[in-house]
Order: sequence, then structure tokens, then C-alpha cells
Amino acid sequence: MRVFVTGASGWIGSPVLRELLAAGHQVVGLVRSDSSARAVAAAGGEPVLGDVADLDAVAALARGVDGVIHLAFDHDFSRFEQSVKEEGEVLGALGAALAGSGKPLVVASGTPAEPGVLATERSDSAGDGPAAVRVANARAVLDLARHGVRSCVVRLPRSVHGEGDAGFIAQLVAIARRDGVSGYVGDGSQRWPAVHVLDAARLFRAGLEDAPAGSVLHAVGDEGVPILAVAQAIGRHLGLPNASLPAESLGFLGGLLAVDQPASSAFTQDLLGWFPREPGLLADLEAGHYFR
Repeated sequence: MRVFVTGASGWIGSPVLRELLAAGHQVVGLVRSDSSARAVAAAGGEPVLGDVADLDAVAALARGVDGVIHLAFDHDFSRFEQSVKEEGEVLGALGAALAGSGKPLVVASGTPAEPGVLATERSDSAGDGPAAVRVANARAVLDLARHGVRSCVVRLPRSVHGEGDAGFIAQLVAIARRDGVSGYVGDGSQRWPAVHVLDAARLFRAGLEDAPAGSVLHAVGDEGVPILAVAQAIGRHLGLPNASLPAESLGFLGGLLAVDQPASSAFTQDLLGWFPREPGLLADLEAGHYFR
């Protein structure tokens, strides 16, 4: 299969690129810089310099391949609402380009936050604000199944971890170093789902190859890791005490840490035969690479 991947040089895009190539697919990777183009080419992909904001170019690339995986998303939380709006525009262009083709379109989204409830692939909690708009984007992708697109949404948990991660866990480590304490919110019993980035990459490939039209998949390895356990692991490695902190002292992360949001991938595992093989979040923390 010839596959168009947006965000092909990113944290998730890079292992997805390698996973697809190892399975015998050809990959066209959209990148924004010469250095990213070199990285995609070195891995064996075909880099295309451009930007997802160029909707005509994105649509043309989608029409010229056998399937699309859309991973590009601006994670600058100071402009999250704008990022979600831009995502919707790109998805609209991709949907129009693929309509009636029967080709797969696999898109990344997030697992729902349902405090006290194990969220499943059938959960459909929208929440409020920009997060609700991003859920609407995912619903629009699923609706493309009615228009001749084999659409699929892969929901990612709050932590997509692994060596080289610069996301939420790495930021918690940086905050602990800065403040001299490894903090959590409340009693730390809130649970976060998590997945190793290599397991997530395998699921994107499985979704591309085999997911029925309109599928919701959960890339979840750990169903719910207590935030207190994460804080304790960070404190132990850095030689710092643990403490319950006001959510606002942890910036935008504080609000996320305050919410219990476990999630399951049981339906995904049954549907596609995918299952997590890599270390879980706490084992990954114990490996030590977050603290080098």
C-alpha cells in the first residue's frame, strides 16, 4: 500500500513510518523542514516538503495514494482552540479527497475522560470547550464511513511514552527538577491511561490495514496508572520528596492530573488482535531514560 502520513517525522509519526515500511508499505511523509525531510528519507520514506495548512496540496497527496494516516497536530496549548479548528479544516479536505474511494483514513484523537468510569471505544464523552470541538472532529471522521471512506479514529491516552518522549511525563520530570518536589494533585489516586509509542505505532498500522469503516480504536496499554505512583517514581529517581500540590502550581498539567480518566482497549484487542507488547508506563520510568 502507498500511504500518505502527515506529521511523519513527529513523536508518533516517526515510529509509524518505520512500522509501515517494515510491513512492506511505501510511505509519503509530509514534513515542514529540510531536517525532517532528511529524517524521513533516511528511514526509507518519501518526504514531501509542505504544510497541512495547504489544503489543496494535502487533498492532492491523499488522492494519489492508497490510504492516509493523519497525525499532524499543533500541541501548543496556548493556542489549542485554533489548533483544533485547523485540524477540522484538514480533515474536511482529506474527507472530500477520499469520498467514494473506499480508501482508509486513520486519524489520531484522545481517549475520553470519564471520572470513575473505565472509558471504552463506545464511550462518547465530549466535555466542554475546545476539547469538545476536537471530539466533533473525530465524529466527522467516523461519519465519512457513510461517504465511501474506510475511516477510523485511534484514540491515544494522556501518556504516549518511550525513550525520547517530550510530552506530559517528561514535563512532570522537568517541573520536579525545577521545584525540588515531585508533585501530584489531591491524593494522587486519579488514574491516567498510557501506551508505549511503539505499541501505538503498531495500532495505527493495524487500523490502516484492517479496521472496518467507522471504527473507534483505543491505543491503551495501561488502563489506569495512579498519578501518585508516577510522582513517586519520579521522586525516587531524582532523589526528591513527594507532595500534594495545588493544581495551578503545575500549570496546564495540573488540570489534567486532577481528573480520573482510565480507559480500556479490550474491544480494540478483540477486533484487530492488537495487544500491548512494550513496557508499561511505570516500567518505562524505572528504565531511567526520562532522567538522563
